Amino acid sequence: MKLAAPLRSLSLLALLAASACSKDTTAYPSLGLRPVEKLGFAEPEVKTAVAAPDPALDADIRTISGKLDAIATGFTRDAAKTEALARTARGGAVGSDAWLAAQTALAGLDDWRAQSSALVTDIEQRATDRAAKLQPDYPALAAIRDKAQAENDRQGATITRIQASLPAA
Repeated sequence: MKLAAPLRSLSLLALLAASACSKDTTAYPSLGLRPVEKLGFAEPEVKTAVAAPDPALDADIRTISGKLDAIATGFTRDAAKTEALARTARGGAVGSDAWLAAQTALAGLDDWRAQSSALVTDIEQRATDRAAKLQPDYPALAAIRDKAQAENDRQGATITRIQASLPAA
């Protein structure tokens, strides 16, 4: 009798365990196509926004272009003078009058480059302001930005070349 009671409870436990495994009540997602998969995987067609003419911005761009031309002209003029001073200073010692004159002229070129860099920053700020207002790119603004950046890069290369030709301090 003592053996029958534990056997009975053991068989009852086995029966309960087996019945618990007999039915899965968990809901699983369907393996069928979902609505989004029926749309396909092609990229959606995006309409390109065209910038509307902006007379005020066009006037600002003309002003910026005039400033850029003046900066480029001034830099080119002063770069020619600086190169002549640098040629004179090449054979001299660091700290000589010729070397100091060339270094002073290089500082003037740095001023021109700072002005062109400030112009690039101003142009980029205008483009950023347009983007913040969710306005499309303005082609004339992008063109003047590229032109100003190219001029700034040219000035930097010229200054670096002239500086490298001088004796190092």
